[in-house]
Amino acid sequence: MNGAIVLGRNEKPALKMCRLLEFFGVQSYVHNGADCWNQLLSYPANNEKVRLFGSAQKVLDLLENIDKTSERRRFWNSRIHSIFVCNEAPAELAAALVRKITGDQEAGVHYAIATEFRISDSHEFCGPMSGVECSTRGVGDDVCVLKADTGENIVSSPEGPVFARLLYDNVPIFVSTAGVIDIDSELGTRDFDIRDHFLSATPIVMYIKWALADSCFKQAETSACLIIDDPPLKPRYGFVDFEHLNELMWRHHFTCSLAFIPWNWRRSDSRVVRLFKKNPGRLSLSVHGCDHTEREFGIQNGEQLRWKVLCAAQRMKRHEFKTGLHHDPVMVFPQGVFSKSAMLALKGSEFIGVVNSEVISADSERCPIKIRDYWSVGLMNYDNFPIFTRRDPWQGVENFAFDILLGKPCIAVVHHNDCHDDCRHVVEFIDKLNRLNAHLAWGDLGTVVRRSFRQRKLSSNAVEVEMFGKEILLENTGDETKYFCVRKRESAPGQIEAIRAGIKSVDWTNAPDGISFRIKLKPGHSQIVRIAYRDLSANGIGPENSFAGTDVVYWAKATVRRYLCEIRDNYVMGKTFSHSHL
Repeated sequence: MNGAIVLGRNEKPALKMCRLLEFFGVQSYVHNGADCWNQLLSYPANNEKVRLFGSAQKVLDLLENIDKTSERRRFWNSRIHSIFVCNEAPAELAAALVRKITGDQEAGVHYAIATEFRISDSHEFCGPMSGVECSTRGVGDDVCVLKADTGENIVSSPEGPVFARLLYDNVPIFVSTAGVIDIDSELGTRDFDIRDHFLSATPIVMYIKWALADSCFKQAETSACLIIDDPPLKPRYGFVDFEHLNELMWRHHFTCSLAFIPWNWRRSDSRVVRLFKKNPGRLSLSVHGCDHTEREFGIQNGEQLRWKVLCAAQRMKRHEFKTGLHHDPVMVFPQGVFSKSAMLALKGSEFIGVVNSEVISADSERCPIKIRDYWSVGLMNYDNFPIFTRRDPWQGVENFAFDILLGKPCIAVVHHNDCHDDCRHVVEFIDKLNRLNAHLAWGDLGTVVRRSFRQRKLSSNAVEVEMFGKEILLENTGDETKYFCVRKRESAPGQIEAIRAGIKSVDWTNAPDGISFRIKLKPGHSQIVRIAYRDLSANGIGPENSFAGTDVVYWAKATVRRYLCEIRDNYVMGKTFSHSHL
């Protein structure tokens, strides 16, 4: 495991860097004082090289005192792997540091107005961000730009580099001209947009994932899926032609999950059902609400919500019995609207997770969401039942690339109107995703949820795993038996009825902030592990005796809404269509 040392105890830049390291699972040590050489020299003597993090001022102090003893010089030459520098002080300090590193008195930094940035094609360092271009939204803001004739530019603007790799006595020093993002600050908006935080987030995350690759949690694979909201299983709905879509998926290598409204369970066309059956995994179904009425999962009434969850599940089972077509037990909220009570109702059901564009609930007292919560593989703020975030293509490939860098799944969403011009705009975007420096494992939403977890190697035959969904798919691709030490955040372990690997029960224990258990897998074997929670809807609530089961007015309104939406999508929108954001 690689070591990380942060320079400057109790200073804001140091605290923010420590939070970032902790988020990625890296243990860090904070050294205090202007001259931290004595503390560095007391670092355990082993074969491990250290990674240093500090502000321009702290690293400048370090370099200016390097030659006071031969012991310091030996430590520098043999023990330091690389250094990350942020600039949260006046530009003069960063300029002085650059001059010290390069030995060029003409080098330094200067201010410029820049909103367009490009990341280099250095695949080893930049990962999925390699070659990505980003237009930030801080129009008119001054950006600190490096002025140096040596080094390797990693992030550049038309005005010059803003993140570069310099060398000082053969030790790489990665200099960012910006400050560091505070992941403990509140999200503030409906999602995290890298275009608002590009310079403060991208350089340090790329560095951590590169320099501390052996210590960081990483994803087992980058799961990916395209979701199309709303259409029933008809040969054509609005601009969606399923036969043509299937041809495009084979040609451009992607998968599609239809967010299917359970209200439509009786209305599937046999030709489309056959198409889905012939292409399992590539064409799949997830669950889009229940009746898809306005804010149907945004209410707080627990009894009504439990009925909606049960009704949606029962309808999907009837659809499966009627058509033989399997569905993934993953909920996609209509309009993205949900309440905390809705998440609790889903947790006590057969659903294994939520995929949604929104992460802020519709409750009057909203749960505070931090940036670190959104960055997580699955957002766990609502009774530790996960929301896996999805994005619209108009948010830009840079947001998808950054999500992949963080270890999140790559989930995109479109609607039927985005499929105009024979889906040309959709497949152009998919091609951009597939060109990223990341291997996307396209699959259905059930597989995406089960394979979206973090892991890191503990030893040759042990892996630490952080689980998010109610089900996880573990695989041993090695040539020796492995033990998977799984932990999951859980605020109420008493709600757990059982943990099962296949049909076998798994022993589990309470752990800090959650639960833990261990799974043993032989070489080449895989196993789905499921957490079953106590049925929170075991009060006789169901379609026959619920608030809506005997409410003719409710059913009439839901039916009228569904038919009017189909008239709009199939006939009105085609004539009044204006180009989408794609």
